[in-house]
Amino acid sequence: MIVITAPTGQIGSRLLDILLNETPARGEELRVIVRDPAKLPDAVRARVDVVTGSHGDAEVVDRAFAGADAVFWLVPGDPRAPSLDDVYSGFTRAAAKAFTAHAVAHVVGVSALGRGTPVAGRAGLVTASLTMDNLIASTGVAYRALANPSFMDNLLRQVASIRDDGVFTDTVAADRKAPTAATRDIAAAAAGLLLDRSWTGTGEVPVLGPEDLSANDMARIMSDVLGRPVRYERQSLDEFQAALAGHGFGDALVEGYVDMMRSKDNGLDDGVQRTPQTASPTTFHAWCEEVLKPAVRA
Repeated sequence: MIVITAPTGQIGSRLLDILLNETPARGEELRVIVRDPAKLPDAVRARVDVVTGSHGDAEVVDRAFAGADAVFWLVPGDPRAPSLDDVYSGFTRAAAKAFTAHAVAHVVGVSALGRGTPVAGRAGLVTASLTMDNLIASTGVAYRALANPSFMDNLLRQVASIRDDGVFTDTVAADRKAPTAATRDIAAAAAGLLLDRSWTGTGEVPVLGPEDLSANDMARIMSDVLGRPVRYERQSLDEFQAALAGHGFGDALVEGYVDMMRSKDNGLDDGVQRTPQTASPTTFHAWCEEVLKPAVRA
C-alpha cells in the first residue's frame, strides 16, 4: 500500500497518474489523503482508497497509514501560519508519530536544495523544510528527501504578465545561473522511489533539471518559443515583501519567503553537482513548448 498526500496538487496529481499506470501490474494498492474528494477525477476515485481530511490531523493520518508500506509526504502551504515551524515540522509531527505507530517502512518527501551550504541556516522556508526532513528521519523510517530547486512551473503564476506585457519577474540577479526543475520530473523521481523500495537509511535525492539557467537565459528561451519578446525585470526584496503582504501572507511567511529568495541569490541552490543521477530530463525549452506556450495561448 502506497499512501499519497496532496494528490490534487502540481506534484501529487502527476505522481498519482504515474502510479495509477504502474501499480496494477505490481499488485500495489494506492490510498490518498485529500480534503475534498470531489477534486479527484471520477476515474481516479474509482481506483484508489480515499481518506478524507487533512494529513496534518492525527486521526486522519492514523487511519491513512494503517497497513501502509510507503508514504509520499508533501506539506501544503499555509500563508497565514504563525511560524515556519507550524508550516513544516508542526504540520508533520502527527504523521511522524503515525509512521512509527504503523511501522511505515519508506517515506519520500518533497524538500529543497541547500543542506550544507553556508546560507542554509538563514534560508527561511528552505531551512524549515530541512528541519522537517530531520524530524522525519528521526523516526527511523527509510527516508528520501527530494531536494528541489525552484520549479519551472512557478512561472505559470505569471502567465498574464508574460502574455500581455512580455515580462516576468523574480528577485535574483539577471545573470545568476541556477538549476530549475519541472514538477513532472519531481513526480517521476518520487514514483521511482516509491515503486522500488530497495533503499534503506536516510538521504537526499536532488532533482536538478538538465542545465543551469539565468533569468536572462530563460527570457531568451521564452521569446524563442512564444515567438514574441519576453524580458526579465528584477524585483527588489522590498517590492517582493510588499507584494506578498498585499496577497494576504502573514508576517512569518513573508519573512520566510524573503529570506529564501535572498539565500537563493547567495548560492543556496549551488551546493549539489549535476550528474546523470541528479539531472532530471525536462529542459526549460521543452517545458516552455509543452506547458507554458499552451497556457499563454489559452
